[in-house]
Amino acid sequence: MSIQASTRHSIQSTNLADLLERVLDKGVVIAGDIKIKLVDVELLTIQIRLVVCSVDKAKEMGMDWWTNNPAFQPALAQISE
Repeated sequence: MSIQASTRHSIQSTNLADLLERVLDKGVVIAGDIKIKLVDVELLTIQIRLVVCSVDKAKEMGMDWWTNNPAFQPALAQISE
């Protein structure tokens, strides 16, 4: 009687929660440039930069724009007299 050991691939053993945890822990950067030219005249340039990571990783990389943005600050409680 022979016993066959099946090999587990990393894709099979990784669930969505593990994948999301890795992405947020390490971070993912997606970058792209789109240029539209007509007869060597540049009409439009679009630069796309997307960073997906956890808040802790962003702070570690020096990205903390939300700390001084008033839209992300809690509203001051108004004291009624």
